[in-house]
Amino acid sequence: MMTRWGLIGASTIAREWVIGAIRATGGEVVSVMSSNADRAKTYAAENGIAKPLTSLEDLVNDPEIDAVYISTTNELHRDQALAAIAAGKHVYCEKPLALSLSDARAMVEAARDKGVQFGTNHHLRNAGSHGAMRDAIASGAIGTPLAARVFHAVYLPPHLQGWRLDKPDAGGGVILDITVHDADTLRFVLGDDPVEAVAMSQSAGMGQSGLEDGVMGVMRFKSGVIAQFHDAFTTKYAETGFEVHGTEGSLIARNVMTQQPVGSVTLRNAEGERELTFSGRNLYETALEKFHAAIEGRGRPAASGEDGVWSLATGLAVVEAARSGTTVKIEPGL
Repeated sequence: MMTRWGLIGASTIAREWVIGAIRATGGEVVSVMSSNADRAKTYAAENGIAKPLTSLEDLVNDPEIDAVYISTTNELHRDQALAAIAAGKHVYCEKPLALSLSDARAMVEAARDKGVQFGTNHHLRNAGSHGAMRDAIASGAIGTPLAARVFHAVYLPPHLQGWRLDKPDAGGGVILDITVHDADTLRFVLGDDPVEAVAMSQSAGMGQSGLEDGVMGVMRFKSGVIAQFHDAFTTKYAETGFEVHGTEGSLIARNVMTQQPVGSVTLRNAEGERELTFSGRNLYETALEKFHAAIEGRGRPAASGEDGVWSLATGLAVVEAARSGTTVKIEPGL
């Protein structure tokens, strides 16, 4: 069965990653919607999409569309998702799902009630590196996990700057853009959920209108694991990484917090040090393959709507912790 898609948002991420992944996994991109007619027309022509649209209603009510991918700015996600769900479309939505937990939960509950699939585009859990780390932990290779460290400070390239740096009402800032990915990746790798967070944020020159462009903090998980994180838009020469330290060993991953299927994972324990092998498959193709399968009744999305609620709850807790200087509980309310 071929899944036919409509794109809500003529976005960079759709152009660079998601359109290709849809097509590579047996889907077809039928239409794209932008509020700007010229942008919709140009984007459709450049990406081989038949129908450029400016109306959300026209897109979601098109009988030739089975699923939508939402990649507009964050404050628009809720209403667009609810419109698509009401029309019986499956929804694959960018993170964060919304700007409030109540809105995110409403989206997920509406999809559940309608009987359509709802996925969150948390691409990092689809990386072969993170799957290898999860499997190693589950097999007991490092004993009982005690602590983790994620460093995901990068440089936001000029073509992605804009609303992420200057529009608080659109959900800009590094926490809702990057820290939510850290939260989801930690949950996936550890098989555990965060319960509280502390944090300090900074505005180091890129963030405008009071928006943070860097943050450091610590999450505590249900098992007692503590996880340190550092996220930023401002570091041109940093590398990314992810470490998990246990009673019997450590996992040291480098350059794995990325859209590319790259990086390395080293296992260190009493037996010495060895590199773990893992798939180098495109992360988005793995995600879209699972989403297409879920639509057909085979399995579930790689990251579900509930996973998206968890990452948003964590991000909002980090925002509040940085603002208040207190420890904030993480409560998704699912």
